[in-house]
Amino acid sequence: MSSPTSDALLGPADVRELAGALGVRPTKQRGQNFVIDANTVRRIVRTADVRPEDVVVEVGPGLGSLTLALLEAADRVVAVEIDDVLAGALPATVAARMPERAGRFSLVHSDAMRVRELPGPAPTALVANLPYNVAVPVLLHMLETFPSIERTLVMVQAEVADRLAAPPGSKVYGVPSVKANWYADVKRAGSIGRNVFWPAPNVDSGLVSLTRRAEPIRTTASRREVFAVVDAAFAQRRKTLRAALAGWAGSPAAAETALVAAGVSPQARGESLTVEEFARIAVHAQHVQHKESAAK
Repeated sequence: MSSPTSDALLGPADVRELAGALGVRPTKQRGQNFVIDANTVRRIVRTADVRPEDVVVEVGPGLGSLTLALLEAADRVVAVEIDDVLAGALPATVAARMPERAGRFSLVHSDAMRVRELPGPAPTALVANLPYNVAVPVLLHMLETFPSIERTLVMVQAEVADRLAAPPGSKVYGVPSVKANWYADVKRAGSIGRNVFWPAPNVDSGLVSLTRRAEPIRTTASRREVFAVVDAAFAQRRKTLRAALAGWAGSPAAAETALVAAGVSPQARGESLTVEEFARIAVHAQHVQHKESAAK
């Protein structure tokens, strides 16, 4: 691998020039804010612990600021871009600025939420500046679809970063926190200022690091069943679990039976539970439902 050359990365003038040539105006609809600072993308790559043998998937590469920094460090980069103009331009940008790495780059022109397979070897890392409006669904979809992804680093709105990394019992602990924790150990990995973006967003950004669990959570319930409990518990987060899970379990009494069997207080609230406890509730709910249907 050739040594990195800082002039291969995009600076503020390069980003504006590229955008101008393509007639691109960043859109709020797609949550586009382009990174214009080479030091920031290098810091993201370092924080992501990208290794020379990694196959990195990047979602929403935009004009290619982070893509080029990833190509400096990884074995291969696969970028998933939904925007027609940006998807059309990125391979040429890579070829022009990093010709010696162009053969290690692939582009998938698609909505990330619809991606089920990627070209080349299985991805080992996900590194992305995720559009704020779809950050959580895209992250969860990628972790579910590509179990080979061991390490993830995403840049998201600071508030979303806090939610993803929140521990049980914290005010911002909720559905994203529990679902991300189903797949990985999650932690905040830094903050990103507004001035490294064009246009500068009116919110702060944060980095979130996710390390895939070495062992999946042990449960006989499926991911879908566990996530259904999570969704129900937080749909009415101020209610006790006995009340919040009544509709999902079939009745308050059935919810209470499942909760007690799972070793969880029916008076507790969703925000105090770990993902393992949600999984136990899902398992015991199955038993309650089986008994009820057998009794009918």
